Amino acid sequence: MGIFSKKKSEEPRGNNPHDLFVELAKAKSAPAPVKLETEAAAPAVQDDGEGQLTVDVYQDKDSIVVQSTVAGVDPENLEINITNESVTIRGKRERQQVVEDHDYFYQECFWGSFSRSVILPHEVDPEESTATLKNGVLTIRLPKLMKNRAKKLKVKLD
Repeated sequence: MGIFSKKKSEEPRGNNPHDLFVELAKAKSAPAPVKLETEAAAPAVQDDGEGQLTVDVYQDKDSIVVQSTVAGVDPENLEINITNESVTIRGKRERQQVVEDHDYFYQECFWGSFSRSVILPHEVDPEESTATLKNGVLTIRLPKLMKNRAKKLKVKLD
């Protein structure tokens, strides 16, 4: 017997492809009722009906970076406001087609207006910040203000 083969009796219970097929057939034969979430009940929706954007915030040596997936959002529908201490992203994801509620099996994507404000862990330079959108991922690069860097001044005679 080769090093990669197993005896039939050594096969763990539940890993038999036939058992998996039977379990899938059982699941298909007895569908569970689908509960659709409304805008008011969706976990990522704020009280004002706006979705809350998910973000990753990290730093490198010189910048704070904010990334978020905004797939399906037209760049014209994105607004980014930056201060020295925070960044706010607002936008709107519009449906491409109208689907009746009773035709959904799952409805997990958020459509409509969304926003997210993040208090930054380091002061940044809003004027030098950049935003790019690639493959549905928004990346905002916020250069850190280096207040603790020393600056040499030359004294001028009057």
